[in-house]
Order: sequence, then structure tokens, then C-alpha cells
Amino acid sequence: MDSYLQRFEQTSLDQRWPMVRRWMLEEPVPFFAELHKHRPVLELPELTIATRFSDCEMILRRHDAFSVAPYKPKMGEYWMAQDDTPTHWREKSIMKAVLDREQIPELRTYIANKAAEILHSAAGTIEAVNNLTRAVAIALVQDRFGFVDSDPHDLFEWSYWNQYDEFWNLSFDAVAVPNQDEIVAKHKTANEQMAAYITKLVGRRLEEMKAGQVNTDPVSRLLRLALSGALQFDVPRAAFNAGGLLVGAVETTSHAAINSLAGLLDRPEVLEEARAAAAADDPSEFDGYVFEALRFRPAFPYFFRTCEKVTLLAGGTDHATTVQPGTTVFALTHAAMFDPAVFPNPEQFDPTRPTANMFHFGLGIHECLGRAIGQVMIPEIVRQCLRLPSLEAAGPVDRKGGPVPESYPLRWKV
Repeated sequence: MDSYLQRFEQTSLDQRWPMVRRWMLEEPVPFFAELHKHRPVLELPELTIATRFSDCEMILRRHDAFSVAPYKPKMGEYWMAQDDTPTHWREKSIMKAVLDREQIPELRTYIANKAAEILHSAAGTIEAVNNLTRAVAIALVQDRFGFVDSDPHDLFEWSYWNQYDEFWNLSFDAVAVPNQDEIVAKHKTANEQMAAYITKLVGRRLEEMKAGQVNTDPVSRLLRLALSGALQFDVPRAAFNAGGLLVGAVETTSHAAINSLAGLLDRPEVLEEARAAAAADDPSEFDGYVFEALRFRPAFPYFFRTCEKVTLLAGGTDHATTVQPGTTVFALTHAAMFDPAVFPNPEQFDPTRPTANMFHFGLGIHECLGRAIGQVMIPEIVRQCLRLPSLEAAGPVDRKGGPVPESYPLRWKV
């Protein structure tokens, strides 16, 4: 069979991106190995793809040269769609502050108990996406983030359609997403419904504050800060950012947890080691298995940016490529995590690899706001699953033609 790049060159320009996209998702490891060796920067009419660790790191850190302009039509004035503006600096800092790192051990215990409770009630079989990974994240939003008296299905819908439209429904996704306008419409409806709920929630919280009640959830803390007058941060901005807590918590958690769990269940050579680590009281050794499994199948295999300045990729090599302003650039971080220059023996599963070199939570000023929570939430959900006797998949992960896991049946002995 011809190599990937031979087939690439033999394919018409209009068909190259659909083919490359398929290889990225379905045959990533051998495809990446060939790109690293022969074409670390792959140029297509639609976009330019960077695969080396050093280039991906630069793209994500150099927000002056590679902006998040593609986010703005989807996110509007939200700080995630801004690069190092006063609003971005202030509001991301506020959101990081209200998600106290000191509470992480307590949150991990909460997640462990919630996941164990769900699994115990399931009595030997469960559809893990809707009934476990999404359910645990939704419970966290309700019980710990302050979305009280909310409908779990509504929370899922609001998170799902925001995530789908903002990250998987861009112009370059048209080759795989035929119903793009429908997704945009569902995103709009979800945001209207979420805004109506948050408006009522904020009104209730403000009344409670007037009555002298002190709530400690992030929504209440945002409102107290807004009312203090200490910052350029008013009640509407507090409400706007409260929605971000939900959107960022549910679908990303579920996606990552399912990918890593399936990756471990599909690897009998490491599964028993992972089970033993999951059974230990100290989870620190186990977490490495989860993030290494995610290296093989990350929830987000790439981050997209717009080039703002003439920039050289793969500099100092025979494959140096100049990228022009206006180019859509993929930092293909899945490939970067298989770069042998940084990940020795990249095709070997090694749970002791340092996670600091992994891109699961992004990098630079746009690193995931919930990184500290995600670093315990994702592995703890998986850990509780692997503590079940003889846990196995009862079928494959089903994405139903979309970008995220929609169904994953599990079974175990009771």
C-alpha cells in the first residue's frame, strides 16, 4: 500500500482535507509517525497542520501570532474568544479565584462517592455516557457550582450544544457535519434557555443576600464580588460567566472520561496494572494510566487558531514552512504527544510519563479554566469503574456519527 503522503499527493486538492481528517481520527498513530518524519507541517487549502511538539507549543503560547479569532462568531464577548485583553485577564482571573484549589481534595471525594453511588445502583450494567460520566458532571454543577433546582436534562442540553457548535462546527468541519445550520440553531436555543434560568437563579441569590443568607457556591461568590464595586465586573457579567461554569464542566468531562476508560479496557496488557492502582487508597499512581490513555485518544486532538503574523513553523529543519496571516492553523496536539523528540518510544503505553508535557487541558493563556478540577474528576470517575469486579465493555463507544461519545455500555459482576 502507498504511504499516507503518497496517497495525499495522488488525491485532488478538494478531497485532501476529508481524507486527512479521517486519518487523524481513525489511524492517528501511524499517520503521525509518517508526518513527523517527512512532513511535520502539512499545508491544505482549508488549513495548515502543525504536528511537532515545539510548533504546537509555540502556536498555543504565541497568542500574538496565533489568535482565537475563530471562536468569536460562536462565543461573542465571552473572554475565551479574546486574546490577552483586559476582559480576558480580569474575568479568567476571577473565575480561577472562585474555583478554590483548596477544595480539590473535597471535590475528588464528592466525585468518588457520586460515581460509586451511581455504579452501585446500576447493579451490573450501565450505559456509561448518559448515566455516569455526564451524570456525575451534572451533579457537580448542581450540588457544588450553585445550579440548584435545575433540570439535569436541561443542563446537559445547554452544555452539549454550546460545546458542539463552538468546537466541532467550524467552517473546516463542513466535510463531516452536514447539518451545521441546525447545530447553530440548537446552540442559540440552548443559550436562550440557559440565560432565562440563570436570570432567575441570580434574582433568587440576590434576594437571599439581601436577607443576610451567605451562600458559598461559585455563583453566589461571583455576585458578591460584582456587588462589591471593587472591580469592573457587574451583575450581568457575573451571570454571563456563571454559564461558562456549566458549559465547560459537563461534555468535556464526559468525553475525556469515556475515551480514557475505553482506552484502558481495550488494552489487556495494562488493564490489570490499572485495576491494581485503582484499588489502592492513594489514587496518584492510577491517574497516570488515565492521562496516558488520553494521550492515545484525547478528547480534543487539536486546537485551532488564526495566524496573525508571518510565522515560521518547523524552523531549523528541512521542512521549514512560512505561515501567512489569515491562515487557519491546527496545533495537532494529538500528534505532538507522539513526537519522539519529547515522548521517547511514543507508541509504548507508559503511565509514568510526565503529564506536564501533555496537552489535555491546552496551554498558554487559553489553558482550560477547570484544569485543576478536571485533573481529579476525569481519573476519579474512571477509577471507580475499574474498582468494579470483572468490568468490561459490552459494546463499542458509539459516537452516532458525531464528534463525542454518545453511548458506551458496560457490565460487571455483582
